[in-house]
Amino acid sequence: MSRASTPVIDPVELTRDLIRIPSVTPADEGAMDVLERHLTALGFTCRRLAFEGPGGEGVHARIENLYARRGTASPNLCFAGHTDVVPTGPSDQWSSQPFNAEVKDGVLYGRGAVDMKGGIAAWVAAVSQVLADGEPEGSLSFLITGDEEGPALHGTKRVVETLAAEGEVIDACVVGEPSSSQHLGDMIKVGRRGSLNTWITVTGKQGHVAYPERAANPAPVIAKLMARLNDHALDDGYEGFPPSNLEITTIDIGNPATNIIPAEARARLNIRFNPSHTGDALIDWLNREAGAIQAETGLQIRLEHLCSGEAFLTEPGAFVAAVQDAVEAVVGRRPEASTTGGTSDARFIRALCPVLELGLVGQTMHQIDERVPVAELETLTAVYRRVIETVFERL
Repeated sequence: MSRASTPVIDPVELTRDLIRIPSVTPADEGAMDVLERHLTALGFTCRRLAFEGPGGEGVHARIENLYARRGTASPNLCFAGHTDVVPTGPSDQWSSQPFNAEVKDGVLYGRGAVDMKGGIAAWVAAVSQVLADGEPEGSLSFLITGDEEGPALHGTKRVVETLAAEGEVIDACVVGEPSSSQHLGDMIKVGRRGSLNTWITVTGKQGHVAYPERAANPAPVIAKLMARLNDHALDDGYEGFPPSNLEITTIDIGNPATNIIPAEARARLNIRFNPSHTGDALIDWLNREAGAIQAETGLQIRLEHLCSGEAFLTEPGAFVAAVQDAVEAVVGRRPEASTTGGTSDARFIRALCPVLELGLVGQTMHQIDERVPVAELETLTAVYRRVIETVFERL
């Protein structure tokens, strides 16, 4: 593709086009079509990867994903992101309708403006600018999913597994999550803690409270187990990470009567863990603790686990330094390398290559009136362009 035929894309207008598509997870509603059209015009070979299976709350889901690549040379610099968004909440509480993508006083309003249709549009625009100036010395690729805000079972996780099985080589990846804290470019995410959910069921025997010898009460058993787990210090922290924490998120018995010993008690917990642990090791520990209480009390305790991602850390090196230098060159501040926050799809991409997150300020993500200043979209485009150029120079 010649320079003259390379379209230069406006990041604001592309963000607005994407926002106008109500791609509330797991629905796509044509968001991938918009991206595929723009990337094809930029000379990318686009591959749609749709996966099906159980989604959130057991609902069957079909998830649209896109992997696009331009070039065959190394290094292959990838941008990863998601087109799905969270629900809007009450639309009448928005300053303008959440999918109208209105610009007011230099600020663009809409669900996904920050998280993360704005980031996707800025990278596409940056790529268009780079290509308008000539051919890069390596390859550029996109890994876009429609299943980041949902269970994340049939999105990036399965695309990564497919690419790895096929031998696709990605040398470095930038995830466009809104990583900035207060000001654009003040923070990048170079790691995240892992996340483990556990569902606990204690089975007893229902009976009359006046005749406890005829029943087996699961309530004190689950209380004892939860107290034991809650009182355990998992670790004192890991370099660059806070201490791991276990949080009890619910204890449910559901007994409306005052004179009945319940038959069953349930609880749920979540552990956010640093690289001191693996999901499997924590599962083994939880199972042992439950087994000890079961042996002590004689009541059956059943545990179910779901580790949605392992902890990871991208160590300081050429890739991290290149991104920090590029950000500093454009915005005049050097981003802090942080591991704070929840999970992202970087937890899956780490299996392929070094990965970090760089994007807009996340102050309004998932909120009513999610919004981004138009000037920040344009600045992020300039940052992304400098990142692409610097990474190709360094790697």
